[in-house]
Amino acid sequence: MDQQTFADASFEQYRKPTRRERFLTEMNHVVPWAELVAAIEPVYPKAEGPGRPPVGVERMLRLHCLQQWFTLSDPAVEEALYDSRAMRQFVGIDLGREPVPDETTICKFRHLLEAHQLGAQLFARIREYLAKHGLQVSRGTIVDATIISAPSSTKNRQKARDPEMHQTKKGNQWYFGMKAHIGVDSRTTLIHSVVATAANVHDSQVLPKLLHGQETRVWGDAAYSGQRDVIQRHAPSAKSFVQTKAHRHRPLSETERARNRTKSKIRAKVEHAFLVMKRIFGWAKVRYRGLVKNTHWLQISCGLANLYVARRRLLAEAL
Repeated sequence: MDQQTFADASFEQYRKPTRRERFLTEMNHVVPWAELVAAIEPVYPKAEGPGRPPVGVERMLRLHCLQQWFTLSDPAVEEALYDSRAMRQFVGIDLGREPVPDETTICKFRHLLEAHQLGAQLFARIREYLAKHGLQVSRGTIVDATIISAPSSTKNRQKARDPEMHQTKKGNQWYFGMKAHIGVDSRTTLIHSVVATAANVHDSQVLPKLLHGQETRVWGDAAYSGQRDVIQRHAPSAKSFVQTKAHRHRPLSETERARNRTKSKIRAKVEHAFLVMKRIFGWAKVRYRGLVKNTHWLQISCGLANLYVARRRLLAEAL
């Protein structure tokens, strides 16, 4: 390891680790850097000619993870790295020897991942890594969807809203944006399937893509009612535990309400994944225009959310 320069040396006797430093230390130990770097290296630019060599793959991947965890834009993450010693140590930058990669370099790396659809590959690599540590997909799946808001204003350069985003009504409130559909393992609460659509796509239309086919039980809210045949077709051994839906002229009986409450005790686990993505990682609004870019962001976010949920078990095994 290189000797630390005075630029990053600390002489603060009474300094204590912050919550951000503890978080980054934990994630540094649980993220499978070697596996993820191996997925990116085949398409990453190689050092050729007398020009400036490209920044290391792992360093750029670490920087991209910071954007995911702290909802930072390309210029904002550059500023944050100059400002935060904890972030610089996580990425491996010593300002006494080198500058932080500029926002153009950061943007090009993100575009490289999007162009080669590496979000899905990184999500799959993380699933394989967790499976090796005993966190395998079991026979129960919980399906659900959440709305990710997008700007509805037309006061922008194009003078129009994002054409790939749409509006939908939930309760008495209208929302504009996209939907994140996920399939979550009922035992580990880890995400095993993820799909992104416009907000006006009904939850039930994406159901087949959220099942891995080996389920014996499927849980879902009332939006998936009436999909018993779809579940049977894509997961032949599965029994439906989708909540019963009330109708305008046929309210639920007390027995049906009791059954729904029992199902909700399991179904509610899917909200843990949304909590991590939307509250802890702060991804409550879309980052970019278009579904392709936001799908890539969603796939990586789900992979990192799985690592966050499983971090205590992974850290315990590492000790």
